[in-house]
Amino acid sequence: MHHPASFISDQFYSKNVRDLQVRHLRLASPGDPVYHCAALMAKEKVSCLFIGNSPQEIVGYITDITLRDRLLAQRLPSEIPVSQIMEFDMVSIHPDTSLVEALILMFQTKSRYLLVKEGEDYIGWISRTKILTEQSQGPFMFIQSVKEARQITELEHKWARMPEIIHLLSSRGMKASLINQIITTVADTVTQRVIERVFKEIGSAPAKFVFFVLGSEGRGELTLKTDQDNAIIYEDKANEHREEVRAYFLDFATRVSTALDQIGIVFCEGELMAMNPKWTHSLSHWKRNYDSWISDASQETAMNYSTFFDCRAIYGEFSLLDELKSYMGELLEKAPERFFINLGHNALQYEPPLTFFRKIKTEEIDGEKQLNLKQTMRPIVDLARVYALKHRIFETNTTSRLEVLQERGVFTEKEALELTHAFEYLMNLRLENQARSILDKKLKPKNYLRIKELTKVQQVTLIEIFKVIKEFQARIKLSFTRSL
Repeated sequence: MHHPASFISDQFYSKNVRDLQVRHLRLASPGDPVYHCAALMAKEKVSCLFIGNSPQEIVGYITDITLRDRLLAQRLPSEIPVSQIMEFDMVSIHPDTSLVEALILMFQTKSRYLLVKEGEDYIGWISRTKILTEQSQGPFMFIQSVKEARQITELEHKWARMPEIIHLLSSRGMKASLINQIITTVADTVTQRVIERVFKEIGSAPAKFVFFVLGSEGRGELTLKTDQDNAIIYEDKANEHREEVRAYFLDFATRVSTALDQIGIVFCEGELMAMNPKWTHSLSHWKRNYDSWISDASQETAMNYSTFFDCRAIYGEFSLLDELKSYMGELLEKAPERFFINLGHNALQYEPPLTFFRKIKTEEIDGEKQLNLKQTMRPIVDLARVYALKHRIFETNTTSRLEVLQERGVFTEKEALELTHAFEYLMNLRLENQARSILDKKLKPKNYLRIKELTKVQQVTLIEIFKVIKEFQARIKLSFTRSL
């Protein structure tokens, strides 16, 4: 097999304009006032607007830069007809032109946008950035290309390319935490695009709200085996509108989750999603939730709701989640000892898979010895969470939590480093294993690793990591039995 990088760029050289999703033409009439055109560009989120009475007769165009240079800088009023400031030097291209030719043409004519023309008709337009993002296969250009995708099918194709990108990055030795952040950024961007599409279908929200994610996405630790964990907080609206506001958000959330599922970010098995009426509420209702979880402080509550302490806003009014978090901070200050003890108990449930003879303990799956990597990492995630909450540290990412805990002197530098290294190592194995099983075996990504695929060095390293986790758990048991 080629190296993925060369394989991807080779593809670029054989692609035509037609292979990229060409953006629809957005038209304004020559007589329309400039402010009207600017409003249309803002609404459609486009940086280029074509001027003409029909797709057959386009007479000019304006871009963000036209507005800056020809209107604002000249101090012209925004009421003037757009024909007074529009540009005429349009370049058009046939959809069967290769991307390489299209780019050369763009650089020669200095145009950032090309009209795509088939026969007599203009069928759309394409931007230089869009073609460049196809050409360069670095992860950041890939993220940029996801940002520019608009259709669900396009987002689905992008998400399907994640395994090859992850494989590329981890085989080049990129740190696991950075790869997690890249997957997380792509998933966030996909979700934001989907939310914008849903607004287009059902109209904008009737109240301020925030769409937030929990669990591994909330911690910024996404892997390729990822399902949705999301929820919605909306502002406390006057009582008479409560029902319709709620109905809107549940419909909204259902559409968002259904589209994400189609793209490949699948429904949460535990139904921890905003489309479930349990997880879409007003701010005051959410405050009551946290109040009851923290004051109840039973073991079961700690098990069920610990993921709600790993939340991160991705769309809407972030201040709503900030307010909930500062309320959570006040609750934690008064939290009963039992709350932390039970959260800690959660972290001690898991026994690192070491036999009495310091060998790796495995499970038999499909007749092969396998190791569950996700479970192996759980104690580190859980321990970092309980200590962070106890010290009211509101970072959600595990390694960031460990870092702050070390700064505050809760862990020594050596302890923090050992845990961070252990976490990074396990995460890297997990990402690489998932990417490989998708690319080579066309399987669904999973969190199990076949022991026979490990090298001697990896096996020895894992044994050392399990010892670190075991010692750490022992230390926690001690501090928990003597209470925190």
